[in-house]
Amino acid sequence: MKAAYQSRPAFAALLTVLLTVLLAMTGLFLISRPASASAQSPQAVTVTDLLGRQVKVNIPVRRVILGEGRQLYLVAALDTQNPIQRIVGWRKDLIQSDPDTYGAYLRQFPAIAQIPTFGGFEDGTFDIEQAISQQPDVIILNIEAQHATEDARYIEKLDALGIPVVYVDFRNNPMQNTEPTMRLFGQLFRKEDRAEAFIAYRNQQIRRVTDVIAAHQPPRPKVFIERIGGYTDDCCLSFGDENFGRFVELAGGDNIAKGIIPNTFGQLNAEQVVVANPDQVVITSANWQAFAPGGHWVGVGPGADLNEARRKLAWYTARPAYTGIKAQDSQAFHGIWHQFYNSPYQFFAIQQFAKWFHPQLFADLDPDASFREFHERFLPVPYQPGYSVSLKQVAP
Repeated sequence: MKAAYQSRPAFAALLTVLLTVLLAMTGLFLISRPASASAQSPQAVTVTDLLGRQVKVNIPVRRVILGEGRQLYLVAALDTQNPIQRIVGWRKDLIQSDPDTYGAYLRQFPAIAQIPTFGGFEDGTFDIEQAISQQPDVIILNIEAQHATEDARYIEKLDALGIPVVYVDFRNNPMQNTEPTMRLFGQLFRKEDRAEAFIAYRNQQIRRVTDVIAAHQPPRPKVFIERIGGYTDDCCLSFGDENFGRFVELAGGDNIAKGIIPNTFGQLNAEQVVVANPDQVVITSANWQAFAPGGHWVGVGPGADLNEARRKLAWYTARPAYTGIKAQDSQAFHGIWHQFYNSPYQFFAIQQFAKWFHPQLFADLDPDASFREFHERFLPVPYQPGYSVSLKQVAP
């Protein structure tokens, strides 16, 4: 026993030496390992936003405020493993305007319910003190918030506190601005490769339509897009030669409003629609129970009940604006998820339009399969069909 007791100091000394060597080797190993992009220390970089502003931001950003909750559509494709890891505040529009998508993410990432929400810049309900308290590295706004932020001098106030603001756009000129917006997000998150993969996939899916239209030059059916059907009972809100109006043209249709509405958004009167006599009518709509309880909205979107959506779509055939037009005679009425107008997922709408406008030419094209593949490659939530509906198959 005495010999064993006397050996303990020697053993302890030996153990200390071994631990010291092991720690030294571990330190050398850690030093020699290259830091991952997410682990890199933020560096001040000047980025160019969608208004052409030069903004200095420390990237990769770790704490982000989204000026619109629907910017999650892109954030989730970059931070796929944990799409809410950087979001420290956002506008509540996703919860209200797209409750089905919000519900899908809530089931997968319950902590999303804890993200602080705030109002919009445009309606003056943005709480700048609340935003400052979240200590964001950047605030990302849609370009339509520019005038409100300038009037309230938010940019100067935030800049004085070292909080940069950048502007993006999926809504006003999406066919021009979606790619640079995606690249800007990729730069801010240090997920440039992921953003480029997303861009490549989106372009590939759009070209599955545009290349065929260019090669065959089919006759173009006249199409009227009724915007936000059921959100309001007004008629006839539509799009000029951008957003859904441009999707119509890319898919081989003739948007009857493009020569009447000079900008992205506008309104026709019922007589103008009747005179134009469109061959097909497309209603953009969604689950707007939060805004118009029990309204005439067509609840297309993820997991939609398409039988119910088709029932509600039939109401539109009796609108005065559609009296006696070709689309009414052939029942060529369609409903499509309105949120394609404000997301980088436009390729689904373009493919679906092509199927409706030229069913024989695009007999082998399956927009649902394309969107399902996209979810599997880029998004953390499973695909749920339900994004479009028709009263009947349009005759070729």
